[in-house]
Amino acid sequence: MFFNLAWRNSKRSRSENLIYFLTMVTAVATFYIVLSLGEQDVIRFLGEIESDAVDRLLTNLMPTIYLCALLFVFFLVVFANKYQLECRSRELGLYLMFGMTKPRLFVQIMAEGLITSLLALLGGLICGGFLSEIISLATARLVGHGIIAHQSSFSASAVILTMLGFLIIQSVALFILCGKQFNKEIHQLLYGEMAKKQRTGNMGSNLLSLILGAAILVLAYWIVLKHFMAAGGAMILVAVILGIIGTIFFIRGLARLLSVAAASMKRKATHGLYVFTLRQLHENVVHKYVSISVASILIMLTIMLITDGSTRIMSYGNQMTRGASVYDFTVLGDEQIIDEYLSDEKMQPYVTALNRMETGTMKRPASGGINSFVDWSGLREQIVSNLPPNVKDPATQGAVSYEFGSHQPAALNLLGRIDTTGATPYLLPISSYNRLLEAAGEEKVMISDNEAVFYLNPDFSGNAQEVTISMLDQIAADAQASGEALLSIDGQPITLIPAVPMKGLTADENVKIVTALIVSDKVYSEYVNPDTVTVYHNFCIPSETVEADGLMLSIMKARDLLKPSGLYYESYLDNFGRQLFYVISGSYTTLYMGFMLLIIACALLALQFLTQMRETKARYATLSILGARREQMKHSINQQVLWYFLLPLLLACISGAVGIYAMQLYLYSDTAKLQQSYPLLIVMAIVVVLVLAIYGIAVARTANREISKLNWKPNS
Repeated sequence: MFFNLAWRNSKRSRSENLIYFLTMVTAVATFYIVLSLGEQDVIRFLGEIESDAVDRLLTNLMPTIYLCALLFVFFLVVFANKYQLECRSRELGLYLMFGMTKPRLFVQIMAEGLITSLLALLGGLICGGFLSEIISLATARLVGHGIIAHQSSFSASAVILTMLGFLIIQSVALFILCGKQFNKEIHQLLYGEMAKKQRTGNMGSNLLSLILGAAILVLAYWIVLKHFMAAGGAMILVAVILGIIGTIFFIRGLARLLSVAAASMKRKATHGLYVFTLRQLHENVVHKYVSISVASILIMLTIMLITDGSTRIMSYGNQMTRGASVYDFTVLGDEQIIDEYLSDEKMQPYVTALNRMETGTMKRPASGGINSFVDWSGLREQIVSNLPPNVKDPATQGAVSYEFGSHQPAALNLLGRIDTTGATPYLLPISSYNRLLEAAGEEKVMISDNEAVFYLNPDFSGNAQEVTISMLDQIAADAQASGEALLSIDGQPITLIPAVPMKGLTADENVKIVTALIVSDKVYSEYVNPDTVTVYHNFCIPSETVEADGLMLSIMKARDLLKPSGLYYESYLDNFGRQLFYVISGSYTTLYMGFMLLIIACALLALQFLTQMRETKARYATLSILGARREQMKHSINQQVLWYFLLPLLLACISGAVGIYAMQLYLYSDTAKLQQSYPLLIVMAIVVVLVLAIYGIAVARTANREISKLNWKPNS
């Protein structure tokens, strides 16, 4: 009997209050997704490449995120159960009036909660497992570049921890809320508390609130756009505080416009329930303006976090390509040991195109009035002529300082490289670079002692790589055609050779050689500073080994063979994994927190609307007495729900757009990164709208069901 009653009550609660059960399922799914992160394809891959960093991520950062998720989900559960118990207030009062003791009623409520929790766990784990699998597969495809293989992301430990965490917070929430409910008198449970008189304010105060809120928001936007980095970032905190205050004032004042609209629409005063809808919406906004403001701020944060996470994944994912990289391994150490180790029969199946890459900076003159052997004046003059009209040569502006990046003009980046490292540029012997070109399948370059190649490392040229190299090739080609030498070394004119392929010098991207002069071996040995010479031994994995085992497995086997040598080595996968770790640790966190805030905002709006609707349900009964049809009332409720969700969303979109523009201006460096993220951003926007729509539809259906319970006239 007891179990049947608990089962029947829990079933009725799920069917009548879709928001309640939907929120429970969402809470479980979010729990599982964050706890199963360690089983994602990308994280599993990183565990083999960057094990220490992944361990720190899973043992330090993820527990913090889990605790934050636990806190967020706890509030979700409290909101949902609070509304559920308030809806059942009369039922609980009847149980007590008929003689059921409070301890027994408490046990019954907990039993109902347990049944609902178990069903929510089942639905949430299924949804969470499916979403986790989709996330794992999508991320591996977006940033894995065919290296990361897909495996099932199911995690038994995540299932267990999800069940424990959810059941604990569900029990705590019910315990707290039941205590508050049982402290009420039976009369209060049966008939509710006397409605408090709500003040909507007068016209003057509300309009003042609207104007003041708009002014404060504009001030916050101005601070974000113009003084984002001022005072060490302290102005961001000022802008956030002003944004919160401005949002609250603006939402409160906005409600008065609804009242004015209702009063001014004389033509529609008798058209359906137009005026009633506006009055209801006005009252809902005025009475819940703080909650609506909080929801708007949470949605704004969702927009910004999702944009940031999407930009990280797409922009860095597009950058993490093989690109101009040629070698799979770079080894440093004693040359004799390296030669012996790499020629060992165990290593032979993994070594081809071995290249001894020697490089160093140019030495300075021992005496004389000049401080460098190289004279860049001819090349500088041609580069300056390619500057945009609104950009001046920094050398003519007094203090010379450069900011490098793809958001800067290509000519300005080149000038910066010459002016900052031109006195002692890196030198590369043509023999080493020709072996690199041969490994890449390119033709060798033949240069004499009075010729050179201006090398630009493609890994550090950013999105302006093609433009920069194209401009440099054009300058060199024009000078070569006219017989002009663009630079000189120790007074000897040097002709620049155009159209030479630019490839990565090593597999180790920590080698920060951005620009260099590729010269003949004779010029190199004469002018290189021997104290700065570094020798890198680079090699590739043979193509037949890669075809047999795959690139990832081949590199992993070669790494295992190199470990006992004691030599320093770096592989292509090490660089790939290091970059991927930064992408994943940042993007996963921001995307997860963004969707968590979105769910909280939706649940807050939904439950606040339903609470207010339940308190004013008698008005709909009055409307039915006055002749309103059921379809009219349901249409009115649907319109109220639509605008109740749209009002905070519209303001959040404006604030979010300002925030995204500020991030693009100060954090993303250029528009290219944001443009690369458009496909994923569109998908994320569709998901956000879909979540809002699901909650909105669920609210409308729940409210319409409440209307259907009213006593109708026989002819209605």
